[in-house]
Amino acid sequence: MRLLPSLCLLLAAGSRAAQTLFQSPDDGWQVYTSAQAPDGKCLCTAVIPVQGTCSRDLRSRQLRQLMEKVQNVSQSMEVLDLRTYRDLQYVRHTESLMKGLDSRLKVATESQKSLNTKSFQELKDKMTELLPLIPVLDQYKADTKMIVQLKDEVRNVSGSLLAIQEEMGAYDYEELQRRVLVLEARLHACMQKLGCGKLTGVSNPITIRASGSRFGSWMTDTMAPSADSRVWYMDGYYKGRRVLEFRTLNDFITGQNFVQHLLPHPWAGTGHVVFNGSLYYNKYQSNIVVKYHFRSRSVLVQRSLNGAGYNNTFPYSWGGFSDIDFMVDENGLWAVYTTNQNAGNIVVSKVDPQTLEILRSWDTGYPKRSAGESFMICGTLYVTNSHLAGAKVYFAYYTNTSSYEYTDIPFHNQYSHISMLDYNPRERVLYTWNNGHQVVYNVTLFHVIKTSGEL
Repeated sequence: MRLLPSLCLLLAAGSRAAQTLFQSPDDGWQVYTSAQAPDGKCLCTAVIPVQGTCSRDLRSRQLRQLMEKVQNVSQSMEVLDLRTYRDLQYVRHTESLMKGLDSRLKVATESQKSLNTKSFQELKDKMTELLPLIPVLDQYKADTKMIVQLKDEVRNVSGSLLAIQEEMGAYDYEELQRRVLVLEARLHACMQKLGCGKLTGVSNPITIRASGSRFGSWMTDTMAPSADSRVWYMDGYYKGRRVLEFRTLNDFITGQNFVQHLLPHPWAGTGHVVFNGSLYYNKYQSNIVVKYHFRSRSVLVQRSLNGAGYNNTFPYSWGGFSDIDFMVDENGLWAVYTTNQNAGNIVVSKVDPQTLEILRSWDTGYPKRSAGESFMICGTLYVTNSHLAGAKVYFAYYTNTSSYEYTDIPFHNQYSHISMLDYNPRERVLYTWNNGHQVVYNVTLFHVIKTSGEL
């Protein structure tokens, strides 16, 4: 089947490949809407799951039900076996009594004169001893009925298994499942290679951990390979020097397996990022930006961000020495700050990650003190109108066209005080520090994909 020459997809960018960290277990391949644009392009809304499974497949449900029936039959057979063994022991015990009673009845029948009062009482006693055999025989009758029912169950299970086996054989189910997995892998790989998109939605929050003070930051390395899931944790917003490096996300959640880095210079604010093995941060009480390399535990470069406000001169609305905010997106390293020359409006600067030199700057025209937080996606700065409950992504500035627009993208501020908000292009999620909680949000981006070829 030929693909359309131009296919337009709206993809939930937070839904990543199989190694994603923040995926709902109930997500599956879903197409929410589809329509045709005036130019003939196909418009779809789709969500990619963590991994493809056949858990919802009808045959899988039938097999699970059959397995439950087989288990029930097996348990019933065990009960019958134990009960039959117990009753058989009793029957063997009464066998000698029955033989003795039979011989005495023969004698009494052949010679009724020998049947005196004593002999009659002995016969009566032997019969009394055999009375408990009656309920045992009744139980045997009930067990016989159960065995008949179990035989019917086994017959039904066998028939159902045969039908499923024939259906699987007819459609080569294993081959179909293999092709589905291959297709999902191709689609996941396609998503990872998608070009930049426009933010259209933010998911509900996913709380990863509750730890630390009201303010802080946490992050992963946006340039690390997918197998590297280290997490860095920096509690507090000023004069801090201790950075914790957790080996994996699970270690971060449990608070185990971490090493400590002691920075040579204290930090200011929460706008730090880890990029290609180094931490970028603002030095306390200065507009100096620092690049600290974790492996060598040394400062590789530091440079003054000329004209940038610091020490709560131009912070976000929540304060916290948040004058200078580093960010990373698909295009590289950025710095967001404000200068007196720009009259307190947000300035976006592209930064050389090796030298910390400013490559180019844009004046967004948006007052920084009116912004709750901001983040970069695909060269676009998105600004929230508050750090408190009810916040929205209110403003977008496009560096590729040097233009802006006002937006209305709500997101749920669950713990009512966001002091750090950063986009991770590797995982395509937003990292936040929200009132002592480490939280992530999936994002929905609008992509235009041009492709052709055979399925």
